[in-house]
Amino acid sequence: MAAGLCNLLKISPEERMVRQELAALYRLVAYFGMSDIIYTHISARIPGKPGRFLINQYGMLFHEICASSLVEVNEEGIALSENHEVDVQVNPAGFNIHAAVHAGRPDINFVLHTHTRAGAAVSCQKQGLLPISQQALMFYNRLGYHDYEGFALDVAERQRLIADLGENKGLVLRNHGLLVVGRNAAEAFNRIYILEKACDIQIAALSGGAELAMPAHEVMELTGDLASPEGVADWECLAWQAVLRLLDNQPTDYRS
Repeated sequence: MAAGLCNLLKISPEERMVRQELAALYRLVAYFGMSDIIYTHISARIPGKPGRFLINQYGMLFHEICASSLVEVNEEGIALSENHEVDVQVNPAGFNIHAAVHAGRPDINFVLHTHTRAGAAVSCQKQGLLPISQQALMFYNRLGYHDYEGFALDVAERQRLIADLGENKGLVLRNHGLLVVGRNAAEAFNRIYILEKACDIQIAALSGGAELAMPAHEVMELTGDLASPEGVADWECLAWQAVLRLLDNQPTDYRS
């Protein structure tokens, strides 16, 4: 195994579980066509290790990622192994975004960022996500917007990212893509899947050229409230278990 990568036998059961869930997220993003070769990222907070996170090794395709290949990093994105720096590459711009969100939102454990065609297209539209579909309404009044500042290499941008995310479920990175947060892996996966569907529907609806139907304002608010319970929703957990069964039929084991 390459230097700096994890020996699963030497870590806590809690960290092993998070590694397996994060690896599953990478595999599922690839499976559902939401990856961008090596250029997006999903991260997770490591239980029992304040200021330590897991992220992908830069250069790996998402369908290749497994629990042991994930890299432990500190708040500056430096790869570590037993608190010593190791020679494993992590994308600095990618982690800068994730570091900001993890620092500003101690209530969340997973951050998931995509560059899909539909998501990036909506991020380029001045009006943002329109409340025209059930999927979009699940984010009603719960989606922030962050203006594009170029490649996210400036540490000073972290405060602006956090301010724009606020307490929302997700963030539209203008002229760039989408980002969601989750208290657990099930919540993060459902949020990105639904938000991506909402963007895909919007691009299709706008391309038809017909006048769009808008639900009543009170329906918008009701749908947003129902889709945002205080705890992780039962339907999110059910969907998560269902998609994990997809991975069980793949030729390589994400848990390894």
